[in-house]
Amino acid sequence: MYLRYMLPVLLGGTVCPLNLQASEMEHVLVTAPIHKSDAQTALPVTVIRGDELRGSVASNIGETLGSTPGLANASFGPAVGQPVIRGQQGPRVTILQNGTGSGDASNISADHAVSVEPILADSIEVLRGPSTLLFGGGAIGGLVNVIDGRVPDSVPEKSFGALELRHGTANDENTAVFKFEGGQGSFAHYLSGVTRETNNIEIPGFAAAEPDEHEVENKGSIPNTGGEMDNLTVGGSFIFEQGYIGLAVSRMNNEYGLPPGAHGHHDEDEHDEDHEDDHDEEHEEDGHDEDHDEDHDEHEEGEEDNIRLDIEQVRYDLRGAILPHNVSKDHVIESYRWALSYSDYEHDEIEGNGEIGTTFSNEAYEGRLELVHRELAGFHGALGFQFVSSEFSAIGEEAFIPQTDINRYGLFLMEDFHHGDVIYELGVRLDRDTVDPDVADEETYSSTSLSASALWNLNDQWQLGLALSSSERAPVAEELFSNDGLDFGDYITHAASGVIEVGNANLDTEQAKNIDFTISYQSEFLDGFVTVYSNDFSDYIYLANSGLEQEETAIFAYRQLDAEFVGIEYELTADLGTALGSDFSVKLFGDAITGELDNGQDVPRMPPLRVGARFEFSTGALGGYVSVLDASEQDKPGDFEEATDAYTRWDAGLNYRFGENETQEYLLFVKLKNITDEEIRSSVSFLRESAPEAGRSIEAGIRMSF
Repeated sequence: MYLRYMLPVLLGGTVCPLNLQASEMEHVLVTAPIHKSDAQTALPVTVIRGDELRGSVASNIGETLGSTPGLANASFGPAVGQPVIRGQQGPRVTILQNGTGSGDASNISADHAVSVEPILADSIEVLRGPSTLLFGGGAIGGLVNVIDGRVPDSVPEKSFGALELRHGTANDENTAVFKFEGGQGSFAHYLSGVTRETNNIEIPGFAAAEPDEHEVENKGSIPNTGGEMDNLTVGGSFIFEQGYIGLAVSRMNNEYGLPPGAHGHHDEDEHDEDHEDDHDEEHEEDGHDEDHDEDHDEHEEGEEDNIRLDIEQVRYDLRGAILPHNVSKDHVIESYRWALSYSDYEHDEIEGNGEIGTTFSNEAYEGRLELVHRELAGFHGALGFQFVSSEFSAIGEEAFIPQTDINRYGLFLMEDFHHGDVIYELGVRLDRDTVDPDVADEETYSSTSLSASALWNLNDQWQLGLALSSSERAPVAEELFSNDGLDFGDYITHAASGVIEVGNANLDTEQAKNIDFTISYQSEFLDGFVTVYSNDFSDYIYLANSGLEQEETAIFAYRQLDAEFVGIEYELTADLGTALGSDFSVKLFGDAITGELDNGQDVPRMPPLRVGARFEFSTGALGGYVSVLDASEQDKPGDFEEATDAYTRWDAGLNYRFGENETQEYLLFVKLKNITDEEIRSSVSFLRESAPEAGRSIEAGIRMSF
């Protein structure tokens, strides 16, 4: 269910771990500071929690959100899923962990996994459309905030926890998760962990859209797509009358393989035409000639070309609040809140022979300070300051981005006021970004973002919302300096993605002018909304297939041109009442978006038109659902890009609760995914021609709360 709340001051109350019973508790939005407990906002906000989150959660954040109206999943094999919001991805979508940046390298390249773990989330909040007022230019396309409560802001009345085990047949996935929260006196604590192992993913048919004779052995699966991941987080807080202060530490290790089609090892021209049974001839693989022993078969030869990523991240979160309004309701300041995070991230791109081709690292600090004032002359709002400082580097023979120091400072003000049945919201943000590579002069960008919105309560059921914004974004390091200073013929291939990316140091700041109009309805039996929007970009930065090749490797270049995006999102949920002792509901939803450059060409890698339905029922301890999603063909893929076919995906699930008492509860669940074994190639993915989505699979597990 989509919940539209006013952006609150409070960070939110305690939420049950692993979302157990979360749907029974009131959610308090935490993504932004402004709060009115009985008001709503015209901003396009989506909150996913409780049963909805439990039913859609997957091993990565992109797949978890991919069926939500306005969102899609830019997969790069099963281990990597990056959210796409209204056709925007990469550096335009900001991923947050409890309000501060993820601190990884996921916005650098499509093959880098997001370090945030959705299965530990209490809730996920999505702001669709420009959110630069809250988090700077990186959120010009939208933001995703994953909330897991690792820094408690209150002491729970009693300790509680949860344990979950699940298995999936698509890639032989085994996942174990635990979470425990408690406290005593003035101290609260948090502990969570997750471990996951997977094998190669199963697919219908061939990995390649147009397979050749060398790919026959890959039918039914995508090789080199298994992996291992573990994550451990420990947190604690000291709670006092006027607020709290807390610290959390987490460590994540993630090792996974990339589909061979990502790095071009299965192109027909790169193989000898004849393959003898003894395989003692020379094979040319990625421009390297290798002699193979008689017992070195084709399968082993392919393994030498596989690329795997080995990720390590340590993250520290320090946050707190002083709430003078808790002591004196007349105090002009409701809250002072701050958050400081430090992330030490590194990953190696390991080639099939075991050698490290490139090491990416990102050492990042981020801080936020928010001051929220009570209502003054009818205005209620917040003043905030944010800074981000990071040192990014890519080291190795295949490093195509120089070491770069990045600093961003932002100051923002948000205010709202009521007049009759209308709520008005106004905001302004000033940003200053510096990008300092070790191979070129420092670049400095200044940007200003503005927003205004109004929400009109027509009556108890109907609302109209209008949001206007003007947002700016400075170009990031990879857009500016990829293969900087190198000439054609000397470009460095990004081995993991298998393409050459060429930056442009002359890129300007891009600007987006956005209009959102929403009509929503809510009654006892019906709940829904329709949103139409237009996003008009000046100097839009995009990565285009140039149509050129260097030694049979495609060259993608960062370019800048005006662009316009127009779209619609809708959802309607109907409670069909109680029949034969069961509760039934049906949800209809869908979205559509078009993106066109100023020269009349299509913006590459846009989502297709989608329509869907979901039927849910519950009767006592038993519940279940059936869902269908129909996606049209994407026949406007962009220059030198391949179109994708239409598909219809069916999913279903059952869950059964038992052993419920005051101290514990068990939940058994089973999900049937892609029931018809449909071949699904995502138009937003760079690998749509070489790595389709998973085929028919079963996912089953047990969850215990105590």
